[in-house]
Amino acid sequence: MGNVIEVRGVSKVYEGAGRQAALDKVSANVEEGEFVGVMGPSGSGKSTLLNLIAGLDRPTMGTINVGGLELAGLSESRLARYRRTQLGFVFQFFNLLSNLRALENVLVPAQLAGVPPRVAARRAHNLLEQLGIADRRTLYPAQLSGGERQRVAIARALVNAPKVLLADEPTGALDSRSGDQVMELLRGLNGAGQTIVLVTHDAKLAARSARRVLTLRDGRVVDDSRLDHRPWAAATELMTIAGGRRDR
Repeated sequence: MGNVIEVRGVSKVYEGAGRQAALDKVSANVEEGEFVGVMGPSGSGKSTLLNLIAGLDRPTMGTINVGGLELAGLSESRLARYRRTQLGFVFQFFNLLSNLRALENVLVPAQLAGVPPRVAARRAHNLLEQLGIADRRTLYPAQLSGGERQRVAIARALVNAPKVLLADEPTGALDSRSGDQVMELLRGLNGAGQTIVLVTHDAKLAARSARRVLTLRDGRVVDDSRLDHRPWAAATELMTIAGGRRDR
């Protein structure tokens, strides 16, 4: 399988941050169908990398290609279309619209992308059914549990059948049981062929779910490991890497 994401020599320096780079000459690939975890402590650059892949920010230098699109050459309107049609984004705090019901939240990206209403409705109903919350479709976010809200957010991210699903600490606002259920859903989606890039600071979570983990520290990739999916052994190794006792 070919690469769906190619990051080449990417650096990001924010104004007012002096010369300290949030990302420093990062290069990485993600193959179609992979489940890649991006791990590192706070301030390591992992969320910056995710935002650059999403086209929410632009690199100071370097190139990012997603699904054959070179992001640097896209206008703001083209980037917005790219996010609507090529990407799904799952946020830590759900980012649901509080005045819309669950089904209406799922439909928003499809409406923005110009998907015919009947097609969009069918997709949304199917996703809610697959994610086990079809009976919650008429409820508002405030009437849902945290796990249910994240399932709605995942359905919303998938409604336009994106090439890549990006997830930024998707279990961070959930209790452990709901978090486990969300990660089980993501593993199932990946098993069905969905490419996923997951940002997390949790080595055990990365070890249980990702097939490959990029570890960032101080804006640089310090390790790129394929996991054998013995969760506890993999988690121990990842915690060692993240803790700075192994470097490249």
